[in-house]
Amino acid sequence: MRFATVSILLFLCIQILSAQETYKRTLKLMGSRFDITVVAANKTQGDAYIDLAVAEITRIEKLISSWDPNSQTSEINANAGKIPVKVDPELIQLIQRSLGISKLTDGAFDISYASMDKIWKFDGSMTIMPSEQKIAQSVAKVSYENIVIDPVEQTVFLKKEGMKIGFGAIGKGYAADRAKELLIQNGVTSGIINASGDMNTWGKQTSGEPWKVAITNPLDKNKVFALLPVINSAVVTSGDYEKYVTFNNIRYSHIIDPRSGYPATGIISATVFASKAELADALATSVFVMGIEVGLNRINQLPNIECIIIDENGTIHKSDHIEIQKP
Repeated sequence: MRFATVSILLFLCIQILSAQETYKRTLKLMGSRFDITVVAANKTQGDAYIDLAVAEITRIEKLISSWDPNSQTSEINANAGKIPVKVDPELIQLIQRSLGISKLTDGAFDISYASMDKIWKFDGSMTIMPSEQKIAQSVAKVSYENIVIDPVEQTVFLKKEGMKIGFGAIGKGYAADRAKELLIQNGVTSGIINASGDMNTWGKQTSGEPWKVAITNPLDKNKVFALLPVINSAVVTSGDYEKYVTFNNIRYSHIIDPRSGYPATGIISATVFASKAELADALATSVFVMGIEVGLNRINQLPNIECIIIDENGTIHKSDHIEIQKP
């Protein structure tokens, strides 16, 4: 009887798993495309789960958006050089983690990049390169070291008037992480949050196979050069294959080094695998700025983080512990 009971329970579990279906919704959040995929028992449940994720992402956007004049981030920026601003602990913690990544990358990642003068145009309108003087002036107010946090008073202060912070290189990853955590807490066993290329997965497909990510060939977007399983982790790709300018036969990316004011060169795609989309998001941008040699060296020093870089000649470079599976 005991064997029969176990068999029946196993049969019921298989039936429950096989009844699960995949539900997906595509929408615009945080100014970008989000694809939210969940595995659920039925459409009503799937829609409810996706609504939950959308509400969480919208909440985060209201907190961190520098475009929303009523956000706490906008309040910090409006009071730069004047007074500290009291904000939610969640925002304090996000800024603290951002400053940690800035130190880790020697300033290649910097949320005060929002202070930069917009002297580079990547819409085809630039005909001459900005002068060295203008480039230097464009980053005069950029420095993560001028962001002061008082953890006791829960305040943030930007030392220089005109300084700004922005979460464009980490915010979508953070939102994807929070949405994933909330769905897991509410019983969603499997899914994907894809925030315009900031992809965060958990669980498996209904077939039992792991979720897989296709790494696009940046020299031919219709082709895939690698197909990699992503198991309970995040993957983020930064690329310049559409936004760049060329002067003196040098290709300048739309990703600008916040330390020098010059756009990154030499790399057209950087993909980072990490446990959190927030970290992968920030590091993908940082690798672009640091360059191939320094970027890979830094990634190889970090546990459980991997990277694939494609240079401007189409050559693939990868960190030490990643295997590329051809599609």
